[in-house]
Amino acid sequence: MRKILIIGTAIGLLMGTAARAEDLTFAVAGPLTGPLATIGDQFRQGAQAAADAINAKGGVMGRQIKLQFEDDQCDPKQAVSVANRIAASGINFVDGHACSGSSIPASAVYAENGTLMMSPASSNPAMTDDAAAKGWTNIMRLYTRDDAQGAFIGPWIAKQYAGKNVAVLHDKTAYGQGVADAVRATMNANGLKEILFEGINPGEKDYNALVLKLKNAKVDVVYFGGYHPEAGLILRQAAEQNYKFQLIMPDSIASPEFWQVAGSAGEGTMFVFPSDPQAKPEAKEAVQKIQAGGFKPEGFTLFSYAVIQAFAQGIERAGSDDPTKVAEALKDGKPIDTVVGSVTFDQKGDLKNASYDINRWSNGSYAPIAK
Repeated sequence: MRKILIIGTAIGLLMGTAARAEDLTFAVAGPLTGPLATIGDQFRQGAQAAADAINAKGGVMGRQIKLQFEDDQCDPKQAVSVANRIAASGINFVDGHACSGSSIPASAVYAENGTLMMSPASSNPAMTDDAAAKGWTNIMRLYTRDDAQGAFIGPWIAKQYAGKNVAVLHDKTAYGQGVADAVRATMNANGLKEILFEGINPGEKDYNALVLKLKNAKVDVVYFGGYHPEAGLILRQAAEQNYKFQLIMPDSIASPEFWQVAGSAGEGTMFVFPSDPQAKPEAKEAVQKIQAGGFKPEGFTLFSYAVIQAFAQGIERAGSDDPTKVAEALKDGKPIDTVVGSVTFDQKGDLKNASYDINRWSNGSYAPIAK
């Protein structure tokens, strides 16, 4: 009996220790395969680097972070399947999704299951606006909104290219059309009207008819709401027709794959991106460690890193891993320290006071320009 009691006590202690040391599992959801897989790789690299750094310092309230990676291919139906799988597995925190067209339908699943979703890339205002209108408190983004991006670049285009022929294109997605609409509206409000507004079909291999249409209309400047595979192909096919225009894009082409597709035809292409987080002092250590692993932390890498940091600090601030309490803690007005700087969230779950750079591609890399 005495041996049984000792063994039972030992087992109880071990089980208690295991319970106290239970891992915190966060899901990371994005396009890990498919044409936008570079964005998914940025998510993966950033999230893993953040988890490793936090775990090395003792974890979150003594618990280690584990990551579960999920591939939605930036496809809305796949994103809903991924969201249901995450919810069914009992994971309460999601670093994702990437494309607004995936995040918006997935958010309904997370709201129903009480999961906290924070996107490091989705910019369509509808994601948080609709969530707030429906009383969902667990849909957030650690990134900027299209309307804010439009308010930044639309007036700049109107001033910079006054008197020029400007076309506005989009890829018919929630992201691409959303940001194109926002830029068009603010550009128009500042006195410049486009001569062409048109949607393209993403995934096609031949855009020569579109290029010819732009050429015949003598378009000088194209703003394109879309992604790097189509942008690069359009530029290459324009170059083959000995036609050059100034391409301006949103944040989606902060990827080396843009230059791989466009080649030298991408020279001079400009795009808007939140002020470079790699240059921030808060990011120095993280950037060095990620680079030491052979990866350049560009694009959405550090935003994904920052989401993991926000989850960790929100749990500590709430004193709980209850996602509803964590969301409340993150929206309490106090700043969160991240690699992209000190951030605060409004009651909708959006970032406050976002700032932007205009970047230019040249010889295979990009850098901010003086505005």
